[in-house]
Amino acid sequence: MRHTIIHLLLLMIVVKANGFELKSGHTIHIACDTTEMEPVVKSALKMLVNDFQAVLSSDVCIGKEGNIIINKDTTLLDKRKEAFQLKVSDDQLYVTGSDAHGVAYGILEISRLIGVSPWEWWADVMPLKRSSFSLANGYVNLQAPSVEFRGIFINDEDWGLMPWSSLHYEPWHKPGRIGPKTNARIFELMLRLRANTYWPAMHECTQPFFLTQGNREVAEQYGIYIGGSHCEPMASSTAGEWRKRGKGEYDYVNNSKNVYEFWEQRVKEVANQPILYTIGMRGVHDGAMNGAKTIKEQKAVLQHVFADQRHLLQQYVNQDVTKVPQVFIPYKEVMDIYDAGLEVPEDVCLMWCDDNYGYIHHFPTDEERQRKGGNGVYYHISYWGRPHDYLWLGTFSPALLYQQMTTAYDSGIQKLWVLNVGDIKPAEYQIELFMDMAWDIHSVRKQGITKHLSHFLQREFGNQLGKRLLPLMKEHYRLAYIRKPEFMGNTREEEYHTNDYRIIKDMPWSEKYIDTRLAAYQKLEDEVETCFNKVIPERQDAYFQLVKYPLQASAEMNKKILYAQKARHGLESWSKSDAAFDSIASLTRIYNIGFHNNSKWHRMMDFQPRRLPVFEPVDHKAATSPIIKERKYIAKWNGADCTNGDYSPCEGLGYEEKAIAIPKNKSVNYTFDAINTDSVEIEVHLLPCHPIEGKSIRIALSLDGQQIPASNYETYGRSEIWKENVLRNKAILHFTLPLSQNEKHCLQVKAIDKGVILDQLFVFPKTQ
Repeated sequence: MRHTIIHLLLLMIVVKANGFELKSGHTIHIACDTTEMEPVVKSALKMLVNDFQAVLSSDVCIGKEGNIIINKDTTLLDKRKEAFQLKVSDDQLYVTGSDAHGVAYGILEISRLIGVSPWEWWADVMPLKRSSFSLANGYVNLQAPSVEFRGIFINDEDWGLMPWSSLHYEPWHKPGRIGPKTNARIFELMLRLRANTYWPAMHECTQPFFLTQGNREVAEQYGIYIGGSHCEPMASSTAGEWRKRGKGEYDYVNNSKNVYEFWEQRVKEVANQPILYTIGMRGVHDGAMNGAKTIKEQKAVLQHVFADQRHLLQQYVNQDVTKVPQVFIPYKEVMDIYDAGLEVPEDVCLMWCDDNYGYIHHFPTDEERQRKGGNGVYYHISYWGRPHDYLWLGTFSPALLYQQMTTAYDSGIQKLWVLNVGDIKPAEYQIELFMDMAWDIHSVRKQGITKHLSHFLQREFGNQLGKRLLPLMKEHYRLAYIRKPEFMGNTREEEYHTNDYRIIKDMPWSEKYIDTRLAAYQKLEDEVETCFNKVIPERQDAYFQLVKYPLQASAEMNKKILYAQKARHGLESWSKSDAAFDSIASLTRIYNIGFHNNSKWHRMMDFQPRRLPVFEPVDHKAATSPIIKERKYIAKWNGADCTNGDYSPCEGLGYEEKAIAIPKNKSVNYTFDAINTDSVEIEVHLLPCHPIEGKSIRIALSLDGQQIPASNYETYGRSEIWKENVLRNKAILHFTLPLSQNEKHCLQVKAIDKGVILDQLFVFPKTQ
């Protein structure tokens, strides 16, 4: 990329020898050569102009002279892509970017510094006025991305983003369209979060991105790489586009000519804009390919598909096809084809997936880490499918996201990170955490997850209130980690072989635990309400969206289900459960109406996505079996309660936030006093992680030196044990061990493989 220098002036009051200063109300003069400015830089500059007006009440005038100088220097940070540096020298602010994106991120770093939240529009975090802004001489701010491609996937948009966009935000479009006005807002958010990759909404209910007028142009305006999921090759949203512009069956065995032309048409259209091409092929939507039944047949088809798709890229995009960004995603059944020896071109990024519930299925082998194309990850904080959806509230554990993504990065997954964000709202914090890690994982590691969350809350609500909110948000995420609100009905989805899969049933909890959980949620609700009275008017909408709604709606869902469970057993009135349903409906109405934002989010929040049974009022039916009794234990420990051993604490992770990671071939010990029994039953509760190396994740136990064989708790496919594990966020191993007559007993847990994370241990008397 040729070396370009863009001169940008901000004319302002400057205090000599003290640094760079802006003062409220003074016109800001900007000098720049717009003919030399890439579209993404223009977009970032426009956003900065608006931010100056919002914060400093300053008009902006474009002129010819200046003392803020923006350089594009491709040698910055050893030619790192998208890097930037802010530096103050001789009372001037220098912003240097290694390329156009680096320049844009550097410009928007100024917005961050003057106090503008990335969520200023998407969560109504209204910028606060200030009288001045300054940076001292010698100030240096140097940043570069940890991950090259960083982005989001809008998915399962049927009950949020799509109806909000097409029926409210830009209703001149026909229903079902997410248009350029909406996408421009999404891309603004992405630039503020320093993201560069976008997988557009692709359900059949939504008009495809490239078939909606204006979308392609707005993506170019913001410099966004458009890509697609595992079933959307060659920038084609197959689910929505094949029926509109395809011919015959989407089948590369029996209809390859028409499928090839379907892809060719799109590649020719978008060849000159940033595209991250997904290669390969699945079915029209989230299903296996047509025309090939066996793995051997599917493998042969994919090899043919690779060759033809890369020929298209070579013909229309770049003769050196290795310079065209490409990704292959071995998702679900495609992983079996890959394991059977599928040969993926060396320059293509391999993108691994989690199990849809936050546990990454595969980490690169040594050979995969050496590939020129690198490795990526497709990660979910929102999901539709078996065993149960979680599309409503953004309660995904930040601690789990942090643990899995740091493990991914350390395992060599550093090329491409894409996050399934559902409708963006209400998963704002998880999105920011993910993007901050993708941008600068070392900075987030240095902070730790608690400080990162604290910084987020203090930035949005002030230091004092932010500190008060921190324990509330941590407890909110902890309770949802144990059981997400959407999972509270003890129902399943898409399990048509069972008769009662959609009937609300008792949670496997005792009355004592139910009361403890209800009390914890009531305490949260009360404190959240108290804090709301301390929020300044400018941030009330933001507080409702980011704190009050998710916490109180989660609490009311738990009340609805758990009071109903008690009522089924004659331990409570049904009225409390019914009232909780009404509260959820009322809270949702307020979300969509808002306080000061003129019903900005009308149709965005739906508390009944897919109209699942868990979201309905609970039927008033008596129980046919007794509520379970809590089993008494001899000893209980959280992972971090060990007497000694080799481990690393997992900040914020686990049922009581005290889970630990045990390195391979290392162990931890727990001691307990003598009891009058000759054997005990031991429960080991672990995070249901998947292997980091090989196909197993094993632990070994010993009691008073007596060893037992190693146990592998890896799960396969959508087995029943995997479903239980992800719904309760733990894998449980049971052991019965003989007990010596020692006065003190020592229980040892040893990790045989990488990736073992121990949450809790229980010792029970042997069941007679």
